[in-house]
Amino acid sequence: MKVRIGTRGSPLALAQANETAARLVAARAGIETEIVVIRTTGDMIRDRALAEAGGKGLFTKEIDEALDDRRIDIAVHSMKDMPTRLPDWMALPAILPREDPRDALICPTAIRLADLPAGAVIGTASLRRGALVLNRHPHLKTTLLRGNVQTRLARVAEGAIDATILAMAGLNRLGLPEHAQAPIDPDDMLPAVAQGAVGITARADDAVVLDLLAAIDDPPSHVAIDIERAFLRRLDGSCRTPIAALAELEGGTVRFRGLIARPDGSDLMERHFTAPLPEAVDRATEVAADLFAAAGPGYMTA
Repeated sequence: MKVRIGTRGSPLALAQANETAARLVAARAGIETEIVVIRTTGDMIRDRALAEAGGKGLFTKEIDEALDDRRIDIAVHSMKDMPTRLPDWMALPAILPREDPRDALICPTAIRLADLPAGAVIGTASLRRGALVLNRHPHLKTTLLRGNVQTRLARVAEGAIDATILAMAGLNRLGLPEHAQAPIDPDDMLPAVAQGAVGITARADDAVVLDLLAAIDDPPSHVAIDIERAFLRRLDGSCRTPIAALAELEGGTVRFRGLIARPDGSDLMERHFTAPLPEAVDRATEVAADLFAAAGPGYMTA
């Protein structure tokens, strides 16, 4: 059986697709794979923040179309790029084992954001990272920085900016963890929803592929991602609102932290809970609703 794997063409996306291919081959005898690279709208937009161009879905639209048209059999995505509501024809049967969900500081002169001098410029395309930098470290400045991991590393190395912030997971998957000064504690910078997780989608009517993908699903990672995405789904009224969440499983218990912030960092609201695993999705939805009500409509559309 040959499985056509749809993916973006960035080095990180290809690393994730190749990991998926290796896991499929190891899971079932007789499996062959083919990597199909698909250029997405998000890859083509380089001159502005993605939130201004439509937000979530920009890195998945063309790949989803290829899956629906049966040009590919499965699609591999960074879960933080995935919309929280999927079309009826699509299934999400597998989440690979989650990598380190934390952010990492990339800077040649400082170990921590707090150690950077006043006026130092942090390059980022993430509303969440920008807002949290400005909220936690108001002595710093931010500027838009787009591009893949290697491009952003190069911008720091050449001195165009003082620092940037990348996902530790991406650095690990690319074999580049040495570029990180140190992972940033989630108390200082809560990760994006589903950061570090790779999801694999398929057509909901493709029973053979769904059965195959079930063999490489990592249940603890899948559960944590479902909890975080439940939080995001309730808040997902505006792609211009920085949102962060992290669900950590400890036996049969979940420790959850979530927040929303104004893009300029001028305000931030957090919620957290510890709950039994069966209650966690409902609790995440409840705390999101509480944040939504506390913020008011002006906050969520700022």
